[in-house]
Amino acid sequence: MIGLVDRALALNPSFARGWYVSGILRAWAGQPDLAIEHVETSLRLSPRERMGTPLFVMGQAYFFKRRFDDAASKLLLSIQDDPGFSPSYRYLAACYAHMGLLDEARAIVAQLRAITPLLVPSDLAFRNSDDRDLFLSGLRLAARETI
Repeated sequence: MIGLVDRALALNPSFARGWYVSGILRAWAGQPDLAIEHVETSLRLSPRERMGTPLFVMGQAYFFKRRFDDAASKLLLSIQDDPGFSPSYRYLAACYAHMGLLDEARAIVAQLRAITPLLVPSDLAFRNSDDRDLFLSGLRLAARETI
């Protein structure tokens, strides 16, 4: 998929949706710097027409870079933009847990459980096992249980 989106962007460097999709793919592939850069490019090319969840993708990428303060600020904005989008809550809870803010993490888990009974999705699309472990360990801390 990365090869296909790179080809699309080579053919049309102004393709905002392509930059956004590339950002998602880069986050899943363990390339958080490129993920942030590509989503920011998408937002610059199409500032008024929001597509997808760019703040979440950037928050996720900052989380994987272990820049938890930056991740938390993006994830909070993502929740404001789309209060029903459960992945933002999952990452924010894991982020707070890694920051040592366990009360805040548990409050976010409570909000997540009000949205969905599924705390951890079964389809974690991480190519980097360290990213998966970081995410799951944060959720474990936040939920006070073994996942």
